[in-house]
Amino acid sequence: MTLIGRSRARFVAFAVLPAMAVVLGAAAGVLQWQIVSNRETASAVGDSVQAARNTAARILSYQADTVEQDLTAARDHLTGPFLDSYTELVNTAVIPAARERQISAVAEVVAAASVSATPEHAVALLFINQITTVGRDAPTPIPSTVRVTLDKVDGRWLVSGFDPV
Repeated sequence: MTLIGRSRARFVAFAVLPAMAVVLGAAAGVLQWQIVSNRETASAVGDSVQAARNTAARILSYQADTVEQDLTAARDHLTGPFLDSYTELVNTAVIPAARERQISAVAEVVAAASVSATPEHAVALLFINQITTVGRDAPTPIPSTVRVTLDKVDGRWLVSGFDPV
C-alpha cells in the first residue's frame, strides 16, 4: 500500500467512521424521542377526552335531594380559576335553586373529540344532552356543546375550563 493509500485509510478509520457513528447515534436518539413523544401525545388524547366526558357528566348531573353532595364531589375533578367559579356558582345559585324548586338533572356526553393535546394540557369538544326535571314537571332535554380545557395535575386530568360553544 502506498503512503497516500495509508493516509486515506487512516482518515477513513479515524475521522469518517467515528463521525458517521455519531451522526447515526444522534439520528437514532431523535427518532426514539419522536416515538416516545407520539406515544405520550396519543395517550394524552385518549385519557384527556375520557376525563372530560366523565367530569362533564359529574358537574352537570345532580338530584334535588343530594345536590350538595353530588356537586361537591364533582369539584374533585376541577382545578384553577374554574374550580373557584364553579364552586361559587354551585353554592350561590344551583344548590339553593335545586333545593327550593326540586330541580334534578342528568347529563350524558353523546360525542366527544380531542381538539388538541400535549402530555400536560388538552382541549376537548363535547356534545352533551342534559335532561332537567323541575318538581313534577315533564323532563326537559337541553342539548349543548362545550369546549373543555384540561390540565394534568399530579398525574390526573383535571378540568380547568368549561366554555359553551
